[in-house]
Amino acid sequence: MTSSSSSFRNATSQQLAHALQHARDYTLSLFDCFAAAGMDAAPRVPQLRGVNPPLWELGRIAWFAEWFILRGATSSHPADADGHCLLTKGDDWFDAERVPHRARWTLDLPSSGGVKTYCHEVLDRVLDKLTREANTDQALYPYRLALAHEDMRGEAMLHALQTLGLDAPVRALSEAQQMFAPSETGFPGGIIQLGSKTGGGFVFDNELQQHSFHVAPFRMDSTLVSNAQYADFVMDGGYDNRQFWSDAGAAWLMRQERSAPRYWQRDGAQWRTLRFGRLSTLAGAEPVRHVNLYEAQAYCAWAGRRLPTEAEWEYAALSGHPAFRWGQLWEWTASPFEPYPGFEPGPYREYSAPCFHTHQVLRGASFATPSRFGAARFRRFLPPERDEVFSGFRTCAWHTRKP
Repeated sequence: MTSSSSSFRNATSQQLAHALQHARDYTLSLFDCFAAAGMDAAPRVPQLRGVNPPLWELGRIAWFAEWFILRGATSSHPADADGHCLLTKGDDWFDAERVPHRARWTLDLPSSGGVKTYCHEVLDRVLDKLTREANTDQALYPYRLALAHEDMRGEAMLHALQTLGLDAPVRALSEAQQMFAPSETGFPGGIIQLGSKTGGGFVFDNELQQHSFHVAPFRMDSTLVSNAQYADFVMDGGYDNRQFWSDAGAAWLMRQERSAPRYWQRDGAQWRTLRFGRLSTLAGAEPVRHVNLYEAQAYCAWAGRRLPTEAEWEYAALSGHPAFRWGQLWEWTASPFEPYPGFEPGPYREYSAPCFHTHQVLRGASFATPSRFGAARFRRFLPPERDEVFSGFRTCAWHTRKP
């Protein structure tokens, strides 16, 4: 994957109208997968980290667009929006800052039909308002923000389908495959401009401010670690050998009692894996997925390698080197999620700031990420133990030989 002119970050009003409709059609197709299994509403959905009741998730997506576009909110603070929600209790139901995760199972939400009607009405009004907007970054910012939010929540809904073992839409069932032979690529390093700058379209607050950063020479894998490579680690007792695990990783492993990645199952001499409720033979050439930071770190320790820093990853992704390809899976990096110098929260105040210093940076995209969303400078961030996402990793050589 590479950044392109079709990115939502620079989309015109006409392009945004098409993308917003496309995103909503996909969101509704994901919701219908839950509904087909009778798991669209809270009572039958287990309370799991990384999973929201699908009906709440659907309403939240529409509410977010109404909040920032139709109600002209300048931030996520309640006093900074105009008027009232189209649903009488919409703010009480769908404002994620007012409704903690555990409370989303106890809300007296409208019916599925009622929430869908709300979604359609919000989108119709958004598209109508968009026709009267100037084609400027400032005027189109809330539309691009709402589109980014829906794309991110759509991928989260796909995670939930995988977590719950439910079927997924046909367009989401493409598999991430290694398309070229593994190799290691050397990069000379140097001074780079890390992060994004204002004035070039939509920018997430945690990407600012762009600043000079020195990257030492490094060598990085051109491909992600494959299932076959990771299986060697598992078969060599990787999950049983404490020396490969950090203290935090060992504590997580003890709580999980895990001996292989999530969704792997041993079947005689081979491994099988669960994909959206279907058991299939694990493809050795496919990048390993559904591993968390601790598992990625442990593999690196076993292999005598290390994870790349996010600066190294960004350097490689923007280098234009033909061997470095990305976009199959979100990739764990060695970098804690921290603010860049001069950070200021954007209108969506709770997006980045609450997660600094407790989350870890992932870079790239996954097969489930819309192509318009992929960007080499995008910083995804998750708690280290999260493994329900479509995440993998690649490794780097140590700068100097370890003693």
